[in-house]
Amino acid sequence: MIQVRELTRLIHEVKIVLYGDDMSEPHEDACAKLTQEFFKEDILRLLITHLPHLDPGSRQDITHVLANLQRQRVHGHYVAAEYFEQNTDILDLLIPGYDDPETAISFGAILRDCIRHQVVAKYILESDHMKTFFSYQHDPNFDISSDAAAIFKELLTRHKSTVAEYLNNNYDWASFFVEYNKLLESSNYITRRNAIKLLGAMLLDRSNTTVMTRYVSSLENMRILMNLLRDSNKCIQLEAFHVFKLFPANQNKPQDIVNVLVANRSKLLRFFSEFTFDKVDEQFEADKAQVMNEIENLVPKCETCESPKECDGLNC
Repeated sequence: MIQVRELTRLIHEVKIVLYGDDMSEPHEDACAKLTQEFFKEDILRLLITHLPHLDPGSRQDITHVLANLQRQRVHGHYVAAEYFEQNTDILDLLIPGYDDPETAISFGAILRDCIRHQVVAKYILESDHMKTFFSYQHDPNFDISSDAAAIFKELLTRHKSTVAEYLNNNYDWASFFVEYNKLLESSNYITRRNAIKLLGAMLLDRSNTTVMTRYVSSLENMRILMNLLRDSNKCIQLEAFHVFKLFPANQNKPQDIVNVLVANRSKLLRFFSEFTFDKVDEQFEADKAQVMNEIENLVPKCETCESPKECDGLNC
């Protein structure tokens, strides 16, 4: 079994090859050969296994070494990506590193670099590890929760086609957003801010049009956004607006959403008339005017009444 001292020496030697030292600069051929041997000999698994037993300096060296190796291309190919295609199980060793506050940040840094590769992101998205990342974001340890939020964002934004496929084909789609809504309703301001900002980035991305349409058809989702519009933090209010505006803009609004918007029409119009910020652009003002116009011109839908004018959409 390899000793900690021997492993520390190995890490130092690898770092010199990749980054050079006071005596020499790194050489492309040497880096390419090292990269091939590193992944061929499954050294990554060795480092992950022993990382908790190393001192903070050595753990930091490992994160730097792995960041470099994962960006190395040999003959036009990312060796790391090819390695992960055959060794996705190594992620099952890497992710639980969050359970230990002492090593969580090191494991997180390594994982973020791994997610650069689509095969890694796809594996995590389709695994039970996604549920784990929801819970990590509620962790009382700030370093763990914020790092988990950063990785969560990478998973849901970096590889757009993979994310769209995951959200569109996820049979547990409703459960995903039930958990996501818990982030939006968190008592922690930073958790709410990160979650609403990421939600806007996901839903407004063209590759997620189908997901967006599905999301804005939920009355519960709209209720949460309406609450966030009244958040005490201005940043959260603004990010919430960018998501809420999608509900009135939806040309195929479900009846329950139309009826709630109509029932709260006067309150909403009054709220948005006073809804402003110190620094806003013309686009914000245009979006706000469009939202107000959509709400003002809504007609209640009712399946039982002959004419919309005969019904308030709520009491029939």
